[in-house]
Amino acid sequence: MSAIERPTPRQRTRRLVVLAAAVFAVVVPVVQRLGGFGLSQAEFAADGDQTLQVAGYAFSIWGLIYLGLLAYAVRQALPQTGESVLINRMGWPSAVAMFGIGMWIVAAALNLKAASVIIIFASLLALLVPLLVNGRTIRMTGVMDRDRWFLIWPLAALAGWLTVAAPLNLITTATAFDALPAFASPTAWAIVAIVVVVLVAIEVTLYLRTLAYSLPIAWGLVGAFVAEQERNPMLGFTALGAAFLLAVAAVIITFGLKRGIERAR
Repeated sequence: MSAIERPTPRQRTRRLVVLAAAVFAVVVPVVQRLGGFGLSQAEFAADGDQTLQVAGYAFSIWGLIYLGLLAYAVRQALPQTGESVLINRMGWPSAVAMFGIGMWIVAAALNLKAASVIIIFASLLALLVPLLVNGRTIRMTGVMDRDRWFLIWPLAALAGWLTVAAPLNLITTATAFDALPAFASPTAWAIVAIVVVVLVAIEVTLYLRTLAYSLPIAWGLVGAFVAEQERNPMLGFTALGAAFLLAVAAVIITFGLKRGIERAR
């Protein structure tokens, strides 16, 4: 057996920053809600949700995401946790993304719509790009490897939810500013957004081969169906069909293509 690589002082500093970012991401919405500071997330979204809505219960997924992020941050900060390739490479990107989702709560509370769009897309890209760059390492990580459960799953789940939340934020903001291009109807723009999200989700799942990324997106699309099925049946059932297609594709990709992944020699 090879010895566990212990973190250097610089790496320990990075780990503490990751832990601080996770705590910041979790504490900010709690403080905002208990203190009644500014707009709630529901109030913020209500101004511009005429084009595309998501049922409120869908946002309960944040509870699981926060729990996963805390588990990831605490585990990587422990002195006995070795400095794996993924812990090393995903540390700073995850800190940026977690700090970003905390700042998004602040922007929403202050009703800074344009800033909220910039923040959520920056958080998504800060996390998703490194995940894709390290796709081979992620695919090679064993099912029983702790990095799969305490790093890949939490970070991929956050990236997945941001993949569906960022376009929703953009459409909500564009609607509030009456900035949706007029050559297509609002429903058409919402359907385009759903199609783009599903195509991106399938492509990313091909790289990562983990359900952790796809499931939050499918969950969000089902939430759109629940919210829109009566108000806008075409949009609602498009979202439902997209959720079903993504779920089936993700299962086939994750489990049906296992033989094609790279394996350590």
